[in-house]
Amino acid sequence: MDLATTSLRAARTRADLRLAPGEQFLAGGTWWFSEPQPGVTGLVDLTTLGWEPVERVGDGLRVAATCTVEQLAAFPPDAAWTAWPLVDACMDALLMSFKVQGQATVGGNVALALPAGAMTSLLAALDAVAVVWTPDGGERREAVADLVVGAGRTTLAAGEVLRAFDVPPHALRARTAVRQVSLTAVGRSASLVVARRDADGTVTLTVTAATPHPVQHRFASAPTSAQVDGVLAGLEWFDDLHGAPDWRRAVTSLLAHEVVGEVTA
Repeated sequence: MDLATTSLRAARTRADLRLAPGEQFLAGGTWWFSEPQPGVTGLVDLTTLGWEPVERVGDGLRVAATCTVEQLAAFPPDAAWTAWPLVDACMDALLMSFKVQGQATVGGNVALALPAGAMTSLLAALDAVAVVWTPDGGERREAVADLVVGAGRTTLAAGEVLRAFDVPPHALRARTAVRQVSLTAVGRSASLVVARRDADGTVTLTVTAATPHPVQHRFASAPTSAQVDGVLAGLEWFDDLHGAPDWRRAVTSLLAHEVVGEVTA
């Protein structure tokens, strides 16, 4: 969709990121241009800042907010990154065409804060930390699992920009399992569950899509079925046309036991 009344300017430096009234940040644009945007009078293009899409930082990984889903999936992983299959699994969960994969950005998916945002699921499950540029020229860091606080809601303040996501080495080298379910064969995720077992035996269970925001729980060692049930018992379940809360609770319980069993077998 064309936003005929919307201006567009390219950001070249941090000084260009000061928003005028009615302006919003633009990355891939797959959501901005998908429907009318009342109140938006201008877009500031972040892709012109020239950030490296994906780069190794020590033994870890930095993913630029403007990195496209396609660029992330094409990045050659280290042999030790046993968790890397999560990238393809979460990309498939987005159910996008190859054209959208080439435009949609990792940061845009997180900032949109849809419960079914699969890049949010991926980064939360891998303990990624968001690097946020603040309007005063500073920077703050926050776990992706905490950045998204509800459907369409994040902790990002006005004028803050997602710069990158740092993924720690311990998560990249972990054993992982993922399950996803939708009401239809090609529908939006109703539940996406990831289990990760680190080298020290810690098991991390991450639930997204079925809940309004990412839910994450760590077990010091392989949890019992009762412990997994106890974590799920207190969750708030999302309710929309892609799945009723009671159904999401039931399928998430099944998937959670499956992924925990897989990584602890």
